[in-house]
Amino acid sequence: MDLKNKVAVITGGASGLGRATAEMVINQGGKVALFDMNEALVRATAEELGVAAAPFVVNVTDEESVQNGVSGVMDAFGAIHVNVNCAGIGAASRTLGKDGAMPLKMFNFVIQVNLVGTFNTLRLCAEQMQHNTPEADDERGVIINTASVAAFDGQIGQAAYSASKAGVAGMTLPVARDLARSGIRVCTIAPGIFETPMMAGAPDRVRDPLIEMVQFPKRLGNAPEYALLARQIIENRYLNGETIRLDGGIRMAPR
Repeated sequence: MDLKNKVAVITGGASGLGRATAEMVINQGGKVALFDMNEALVRATAEELGVAAAPFVVNVTDEESVQNGVSGVMDAFGAIHVNVNCAGIGAASRTLGKDGAMPLKMFNFVIQVNLVGTFNTLRLCAEQMQHNTPEADDERGVIINTASVAAFDGQIGQAAYSASKAGVAGMTLPVARDLARSGIRVCTIAPGIFETPMMAGAPDRVRDPLIEMVQFPKRLGNAPEYALLARQIIENRYLNGETIRLDGGIRMAPR
């Protein structure tokens, strides 16, 4: 799919991987709808990105909130061609810690945001994509979800996070199969450790062991590299139903 004049809904679009993806879409001649819970930040980001960006305060775990966001996008732009889901949270807690078992509400919250929130958004975007005028190969839309290498080699304390991201990876193929008849492709990116706002404040004692696990290049990933892979998925019509690791060859140690 050529991004020129296309509309992309990007969750977590106000910062990090989402913002980098929004910048990429705009640079390719597209328009972006930024979904984010941080009202001040998403409005500031949209203003910085210019007239091709529109901010929407959306809670991806809430059905009505996403429905309202999607309706707003349709009113503003008239279509949705691409959906990139970057909204997510990282929370660490051992299954059994010093204070007892992990609170179930903590596990459930991570699943709700990372897994349910992703599905909630993609299903409602797909509902609109199916009405797009088909392009080459009868393509009508592209959905890109964000998992993590933790889906495959999660560390100590990552039971909830790993489960949520494994769920995102696990639903990639069945959702791609579900949406094939509508001409909508679905892929997932599983990033390693990236330079995001969440990592920006991490001390060297946290960052250095993570970098050491990367094979090459010996550094954390940069958000534009995620956006570049997203662009390649969007443009290559034969990429579908696949989860792609973007991690410099990292394999996570237990801690």
